[in-house]
Amino acid sequence: MNISIHPNTIPSPPAKLTGKEKKDHDLKALRESCRDFEAIFVQQMYQAMRKNVPDNGLLPRDNATQIYQDMLDTQMARETAKGKGIGIGEKMYTQMKGVIENRK
Repeated sequence: MNISIHPNTIPSPPAKLTGKEKKDHDLKALRESCRDFEAIFVQQMYQAMRKNVPDNGLLPRDNATQIYQDMLDTQMARETAKGKGIGIGEKMYTQMKGVIENRK
């Protein structure tokens, strides 16, 4: 898979950083972006799984319950993506960090 990153997608570091500090800043931003992507992916997965659970009638399916379940899915996805997560974000980071490291 050949992936290229448009230079405008990586947030600019503060102007006073040296070359190594700038690369470190960019790598940190890339890691955060990869974790965020993984969290979004996991949240979508949780929502898809929840749709397949049959409604047993114990709890009413009202708007408040739906909002609470969406917030719960979002928080669980963020927690799942922390650290190495399920591996998608880490793999993306590994594949794309070479672009930042090889920049002049």
